[in-house]
Amino acid sequence: MRPLATAILLLSTAAAQAPKQAPEVPYLPTTQPAVEAMLKLAGVSKNDVVYDLGCGDGRIVITAAKLYGARGVGIDIDPQRIKEANENAKKAGVEQLVRFEENDLFKANIREASVVTLFLLTSVNARLRPKLEAELRPGTRVVSNTFDMGDWKPEKEFTVDSPEEGYFSRKLYLWTIPARNGK
Repeated sequence: MRPLATAILLLSTAAAQAPKQAPEVPYLPTTQPAVEAMLKLAGVSKNDVVYDLGCGDGRIVITAAKLYGARGVGIDIDPQRIKEANENAKKAGVEQLVRFEENDLFKANIREASVVTLFLLTSVNARLRPKLEAELRPGTRVVSNTFDMGDWKPEKEFTVDSPEEGYFSRKLYLWTIPARNGK
């Protein structure tokens, strides 16, 4: 292949894998100790459907499937992360329990979730709160790694040490979607 044709092919391949819009939050994987602590804090069981908004490589929903038999959905805006998440699910043997969707977390349908996990920023969490409260059923648990939701005070907080980060501690937050109008 000619150098120009090769360059065009490489550029078009890279463009096809780039997110349609720039992510608001940089990709930083949740450490495995934090993943497991988040799932434990949420009380995940085999009856849950765990949604990870900004799922990255899929490790939270994959771990929920492996450890608890829960179904899971990962949503990320970056097609490269979705590809990686699907590969990781296949390697883990849980692809029948999880799926990954390239989508904007503000536009995605999250109504099926009984647990939602987040590792976003406080400002993004705060903007996401109305969607969570409007679309999720009362009793749905929401767990955030590191970042809170501003004036929505969590029910529980937990600190986890992450050896992969040189024993850097991360704070985890738990909220439960409240009943609506006495329901």
